[in-house]
Amino acid sequence: MNAHMSPEEFRRHGRQVVDWIADYMAGIESRPVMSRAEPGDVRRALPAEPPEHGEPFEAVLDDLNTILLPGITHWQHPSFFAYYPSNASGPAILGDLLSSGLGVQGMLWVTSPACTELETVVVDWLASLLGLPAHFRTDARGGGVIQDSASSACLVALLAALHRASGGRVTRTGVAERYTIYVSSQTHSSLEKAARVAGLGSDGVRVVDVHPRTLAMDPGRLRELIAADKAAGAVPAMVCATVGTTSSAAVDPVPEIGEVCREHDVWLHVDAAYAGVAAVCPEFRGLNDGVAEYADTYSTNPHKWLLTNFDCTVLWTADRAPLLGALSILPEYLRNAATTAGSVVDYRDWQIPLGRRFRALKLWSVIRWYGAEGLRAHIRKGVSLAQHLAALIAADPAFELHEPHPLGLVCFRPRWPGLPPADADAATLRLMETLNAGGSLYLTHTAIGGRIVLRMAVGGPATELRHVERAWADIRQGHAAGARETAQETARETAQETARDD
Repeated sequence: MNAHMSPEEFRRHGRQVVDWIADYMAGIESRPVMSRAEPGDVRRALPAEPPEHGEPFEAVLDDLNTILLPGITHWQHPSFFAYYPSNASGPAILGDLLSSGLGVQGMLWVTSPACTELETVVVDWLASLLGLPAHFRTDARGGGVIQDSASSACLVALLAALHRASGGRVTRTGVAERYTIYVSSQTHSSLEKAARVAGLGSDGVRVVDVHPRTLAMDPGRLRELIAADKAAGAVPAMVCATVGTTSSAAVDPVPEIGEVCREHDVWLHVDAAYAGVAAVCPEFRGLNDGVAEYADTYSTNPHKWLLTNFDCTVLWTADRAPLLGALSILPEYLRNAATTAGSVVDYRDWQIPLGRRFRALKLWSVIRWYGAEGLRAHIRKGVSLAQHLAALIAADPAFELHEPHPLGLVCFRPRWPGLPPADADAATLRLMETLNAGGSLYLTHTAIGGRIVLRMAVGGPATELRHVERAWADIRQGHAAGARETAQETARETAQETARDD
């Protein structure tokens, strides 16, 4: 039986792991971006039962190399353009390692004061870096907290909104009335899931129309839906405005939406999961328009575009009272003098789980390593590369560029002359699958205006101009080949039809 790993053994194996990660980062570009594993490959390669006797750590690393790596899609690859960036950086990885080494359970201030107080400092730092309003600071009436993801942030915001809308009744007796929340067709699916978890059901979610070009929520239609629901006896509880939608990075008009929320006393949550961190750059502070005046809660994900590895979402509230009212429960076994005195923050009351990791360490490490200047340089680089790509697409008549594209996401559609829309969309999906299977890049798709478009999200720390231009060359080449095949197939079908007619 293996004994516990000694400090010296940990030191030796820890060096092996750090060297492995460094080698992986240095050589990641040589790997295919998307995993080529088939369903079940990894499971079949692993033993069906756990080992009876302990094994050397080298055996773990061997299996990591031979079994697990072929099943990894490499999110840190410089040619990973799918979904949105999920940045990892050296200081973030080391901060996460320190968090794991300390093994802190930060549910209460008393369980590790530094865990709580560093988090209050770091979320206040980030609020300052993003130009968020002073009342979001933890030393004001609001405050910030690090959640695992924007999905959790949306659920926490909804619970606080329901607490306020019901005067606390939902917290005490459950959902007894018909409450509604308002999203657009572009809002992340986590809002509907939050409605289900909170007991409102999918029927409690109202989908607001969007502008056909910008895909931003229509405030006029929102006002009509809220008025109609109130007239029908429903209680509008929350509106979610998105700054940088998952599909196309559309930005909802927060000031106009906020005015509607104020008219009807409805909670406004601003989900800026992707785009919010861009506000570290003064030229993108317009993303915050309306937040100071109207937002009750606001969240963004440093783990997407701000060099902090998953998981790290920051949620701010303008007034912590509804949030604490919805989530605070104090059993006897958690009572302590500091909590009873009300002189500390207990982050267990700001989230769904009781337990929490020391996530602030990695965000603190990132901010200290890069500084505001380095963070701005990273965002500006991603935007610059994306705008370069957009210019290349706009100049090519074989492709159609979706406007607008102000940040790091570019959406576009290959043209397939002669094909009806459904067949053209199928050809676009085939092109994407062929490109991804080739291993040189990874991109995803969405639907805009009922048509399939390709998405390229630029923003990885290792991504350079050459990666973007090589990806564009591959896309053009793949499209040209696909167009030739489509033309040949059309010609064959036409010839067969002509032969039948004869």
